[in-house]
Amino acid sequence: MSVYAKLMEARIRVHGLKIVKSGFNKFAGYNYMELSDFLTPVQQIFSELGLCGVVSFTADTASLTITDIETDKQIVITSPMGSAALKGCHEVQNIGAVETYQRRYLWVTALEIVEHDAIEKTPTARKSKTDKIQHSPTADSMDSIPDDQRVYLQELAMEAIALVAEGNPRVAYERILGEKLESEQHTALWSLLDSKTRAAIKLSKTVPI
Repeated sequence: MSVYAKLMEARIRVHGLKIVKSGFNKFAGYNYMELSDFLTPVQQIFSELGLCGVVSFTADTASLTITDIETDKQIVITSPMGSAALKGCHEVQNIGAVETYQRRYLWVTALEIVEHDAIEKTPTARKSKTDKIQHSPTADSMDSIPDDQRVYLQELAMEAIALVAEGNPRVAYERILGEKLESEQHTALWSLLDSKTRAAIKLSKTVPI
């Protein structure tokens, strides 16, 4: 069996599993799969099929190399390496946040895992004049946020930063608005964004669609 056939078999087996989603987005009300939910069964399946997956990082690229340990044939899945630039975090914390984010999505891509809940259950962003994002960041605004919620807010912040960098500040604004964050979470999220990203998102609200 070729390395491609083995990966296809691994995908079929993973999709046949009943994986419990331990992550919960309290703001939008849906469960999602954390890396730990599927990585253990995936490693078992890979072992049975003679596959080994290794994640690596360079300054520019995140890679998942899947090797057939019987033939040394490989499949390499890559993703551009981003940066978190989360305010209030040490450099190593930013690096760790990005690497965790990249690891999860490399494995999701490799195994063709699709999580519909995150799309279907997130409330649609409204565009009325009453909608607003509160902008009052403080240096210690993340202190009162539980650890599991911090991870989610950090990922949301990274997504917003990336969207603004790609020239889509309005999409970033609607993405944040759609999460229906409470005031405390808004403030914490806003404290993670750099001033350029915050300014772009604020400006996007005044631009007609």
